[in-house]
Amino acid sequence: MAKKFYVVWQGRETGIFNDWATCKKQIDGFAGARYKSFASMVEAETAFSGHGTTSRSTTKKRTSNQQTVKTYTAAEVRALKADTKIFTDGGCEPNPGKAGSGVAVYRNNILSELWYGLFNPKGTNNTAELNALHQSMLMAQTELAAGRSVAIFCDSKYAIQCITQWAVNWQKKGWKKQGGEIKNLELIKEMFALHQQLKEKIKVLHVNGHVGVEGNELADRMSILAITLRDTGFKRYEEALDLEEILALRAG
Repeated sequence: MAKKFYVVWQGRETGIFNDWATCKKQIDGFAGARYKSFASMVEAETAFSGHGTTSRSTTKKRTSNQQTVKTYTAAEVRALKADTKIFTDGGCEPNPGKAGSGVAVYRNNILSELWYGLFNPKGTNNTAELNALHQSMLMAQTELAAGRSVAIFCDSKYAIQCITQWAVNWQKKGWKKQGGEIKNLELIKEMFALHQQLKEKIKVLHVNGHVGVEGNELADRMSILAITLRDTGFKRYEEALDLEEILALRAG
């Protein structure tokens, strides 16, 4: 049987999945799920980044009032005006399994720092993504205090929407949601409170993973480094910032 690649636009976790079992976990019982299979990774990446079409027979339509997140291209990321750009990523092998988080910090569009850690032997990809985004917001506080403008780029729509959209209603309803528990609730509460303080001063934006956004690729390598080294702290990468060498590290 020919291998297929599965795109999930709306689900518990969005992205491109290499097998049906993993894809099915993201969409089963998820209201408004949108997904489709493709014969090649190129087709899947094109469709996921918003340049492809979807079939009505294999997707469920998004309702008109659902909140969405704009995805920024590499060119848009580069052109966006912000003194400091922080890229976040979380990795998990398998999912759930060994998890870690990574962050790449650019100042004036030049790579300045890389960070990795928060290893969890029994983590999930979503938790790792939230942890990375949390660290980026803590860093944003320091950047703002130094008088620098900040934009954060994350490849997890789940993490972004948890903090910038869904948590508002969850809080109003006593931190409850229709249809089940709120996973990662304590972390989300802490992040939401921080975002409420910073939201008028920072941008939290979405980029697709593995489509050539350099900062995202570097954050990805850091998340896998955290898993490899099993580092439970969150620490700065102290080796030389050699892009070719770092990008040659194992990707997630």
